[in-house]
Amino acid sequence: MFSFFKRLRGSKGAGNEASESAATSESEAAHDEAPETLDAPLAVEPPAPAATTPAPAPEADETELDIVEIVPPPALDASAKKSWLTRLKSGLSKTSSNIQSIFVNAKIDDDLYEELETALLMSDAGVEATQYLLDTLRQKVRTERLTEAQQVKEALRQLLIDLLKPLERSLVLGRAQPLVMMIAGVNGAGKTTSIGKLAKHLQSFDQSVLLAAGDTFRAAAREQLTIWGERNNVTVVQQESGDPAAVIFDAVNSARARGINVVMADTAGRLPTQLHLMDELKKVKRVIGKAFDGAPHEVLLVIDANTGQNALTQVKAFDDALGLTGLVVTKLDGTAKGGILAAIARQRPVPVYFIGVGEKVEDLQPFVAEEFADALLGN
Repeated sequence: MFSFFKRLRGSKGAGNEASESAATSESEAAHDEAPETLDAPLAVEPPAPAATTPAPAPEADETELDIVEIVPPPALDASAKKSWLTRLKSGLSKTSSNIQSIFVNAKIDDDLYEELETALLMSDAGVEATQYLLDTLRQKVRTERLTEAQQVKEALRQLLIDLLKPLERSLVLGRAQPLVMMIAGVNGAGKTTSIGKLAKHLQSFDQSVLLAAGDTFRAAAREQLTIWGERNNVTVVQQESGDPAAVIFDAVNSARARGINVVMADTAGRLPTQLHLMDELKKVKRVIGKAFDGAPHEVLLVIDANTGQNALTQVKAFDDALGLTGLVVTKLDGTAKGGILAAIARQRPVPVYFIGVGEKVEDLQPFVAEEFADALLGN
């Protein structure tokens, strides 16, 4: 792991929302939507009963939350960094080889721009992002009087970095106790696997994690999440069948009672066109808010980079329904073309917290705009 973490100190004003006395009344309200009982026992211990005489809450200046920010600065391990960049470049080689060939002994003329337009469209950048990059590139070439093909390529690199930079944002933990993360995505995007990898990442930086198996529809979803839980020695709240909102509701309350740092809630795979199923995701989000005021603190969408423009459609639909706070982009090691991130940056700039290039835990890393642009252009 070569992601770098920065610790900040802040007041625990927000953390007081997680007091045990508030949990009882919030639980009653939330069960107006979630079932009052579950058909099968959960895989966690029940919350401890509240004391008859609650202790007074500490003053805000006496207690602090430990804010942890996952940021993407230079790697601490040079060999690991080199290995990661090699895998990323290999995953995006289909696009980079096309673009590189355009600039070999090229003249700065209309033919160059036409070839570049074709390459960007084939990379899944989409019409809008492609037109923006080409128009801005033409203007930059004229303004700076660029005459060499490699100068034009470098100008394109800088424009691409500037376009992708707003997607580069840190995932900040410790803002609440627990921090509740709701994970969404269509079936096959790598959602459950990404949850397992993220759990391992968070544990590496002293974050205790609890997983909620809210995907009660896909047959193997609970088993898959349980395997990741066993690998990471993490408790998984689950039941064989039932309401996913109720499973996640009880997981959040259990985490509050046990002092867990992060709850990661898996949800059933949804297609954006299945409106009745998208409505159920909205219900899950509402119930999480009743289990813990202000939650979920992160709503992440896992997208498969190989699905091209369909990934942008998913981002728009899930963002409209849930209000996404971040993306996890997977499978950049196969036939992925990578340009879809340019389309997302231009049309729906939801932050990309992590990108994945393989099956191993270390193959999921924070997104860095400059690294991605270099891999996309073959630099």
